[in-house]
Amino acid sequence: MSVTRGREIGRPMRAEVDVVIVGSGAGGAVVARELARDGRSVLALEEGGYYTPEEYGKLSPSQSLRRLAREAGLNVAMGIGDTPLISALAGKAVGGSSLLTGGVIFRVPEEILHHWSTELGLGELSSEALDPFFSEVEKAVHAELVPDAMRSRSTELFVEGAEKLGIPMKALRRNTRGCRGASRCTFGCPNRAKMSVDLSYWPDAWAHGARVWSDALVERIDIRAGRAWGVRGRFLDQETGEPRVPFEVSAKIVVVACGALHSPLLLRRSGLEGPHVGRHMTLHPSFRVCALFDERVDGWDGAMQSAYSDAMMDQGITFVSAYNPPSVLAAAFPGVGPPHLRLIERVPHLAVFGGMVHDDGGGQVRRWISREPLLLYKMSDRDRARLFLGIQTLGKMAFAAGATEVLLPLFGSETFKNESELDFLTSNPPSARRVESLSFHPLGSAKMATTQERGVVKPTGETWQVDNLFVADGSVVPTSIGVNSQLTIMTMALKIARGILADYARYAKRAA
Repeated sequence: MSVTRGREIGRPMRAEVDVVIVGSGAGGAVVARELARDGRSVLALEEGGYYTPEEYGKLSPSQSLRRLAREAGLNVAMGIGDTPLISALAGKAVGGSSLLTGGVIFRVPEEILHHWSTELGLGELSSEALDPFFSEVEKAVHAELVPDAMRSRSTELFVEGAEKLGIPMKALRRNTRGCRGASRCTFGCPNRAKMSVDLSYWPDAWAHGARVWSDALVERIDIRAGRAWGVRGRFLDQETGEPRVPFEVSAKIVVVACGALHSPLLLRRSGLEGPHVGRHMTLHPSFRVCALFDERVDGWDGAMQSAYSDAMMDQGITFVSAYNPPSVLAAAFPGVGPPHLRLIERVPHLAVFGGMVHDDGGGQVRRWISREPLLLYKMSDRDRARLFLGIQTLGKMAFAAGATEVLLPLFGSETFKNESELDFLTSNPPSARRVESLSFHPLGSAKMATTQERGVVKPTGETWQVDNLFVADGSVVPTSIGVNSQLTIMTMALKIARGILADYARYAKRAA
């Protein structure tokens, strides 16, 4: 079998392979498929469990978070100063966070690639250099435009309001095939329609001999004489979930693909230090605005995400449609008792739209008392202003579309009844600590750079400090990109994997 469930293993395990990959998400899956296709023996180690699409497709939202997400979806970045507490969702299962994304596909904006390739000196990341990699990933995950017919009425209303304000909206691209508009992409698609990596990349990797050990917590990379030799860790216990049965894997090449929240921790635990390990993390602080209408909306009927606007990207704001399951939305409604119940009863009349901030690198990943990191984030003055401007603009869209009440993501606030009540958001904004903010795109905590003084990994993805040790996930992305990051992570991983293959003889010679 291609997947070994570590929770069922009762004895110590050892393996020797060409390449061991820590993590099975968007980065790890791409690297595994590429190297296995080339005939290399590949073993991926995943801390989370293994669930088939049929299994996770039947989970309720709360069950999905408990089984597929880190800390049951309760990870947060602690705000420093006038900064929101930011929920940071990350996956922990075979397939990683790709199981929990909305499936949105964006290329890195041209101006960002220009900055990387010129000002940062990363010529390998120019638009021309990355175009074939982007195209190849887009084909593999079946990137397609969401047709207007798949838009929910919730999205249509915000699109109508945006048009009245002169803000153009566009159709989103997502990695889907046969979407039925179940509107629960972020909790595991129930229809096998979202082409997450467990459906788009892992089957091919398994067909070429790649293997996965699930429930496998990697605790340390084995580094000797300046080179990575393999990894060590323990399988998680079936009953308690605590590390129990040890395992060791020897490999010519080690690829870390734990994501921006955990790759820096593993690097530090393994002895890699330096001013850039675990720093410069960007989060794309996100927000959503809800609005009540007289008409029945039934916002869950249609694609969860189908439209976006980049009209304010020059101000660091991107708007993206999103409609979560009603039970999730209702948990954040203001009020207690009858006032709260009134809003819940009006959920069929609710429309929702989201936005995100193209942020500065104000985040840090630090070791903590548990297996999870301590995430710290300090929002810049510029980003704080962007945050409130984005919230205000979404509120104006809602009123322009005919909303009777608007629910802002401000803890302790009541509903707002007219557009003029939103003026305070930019004229006299409250503390940003009152904002309900989320993050789905942590990036940059082990960033790529042209020298060791500027970053953690080389343009090849290999760490500056240790030979034959690569990082291939969102942590290597040099700066914030301002758009959903799934395609970027997979494209960077593909580029890194192809580089490993092109120079494999040299890496193998080091390991001889």
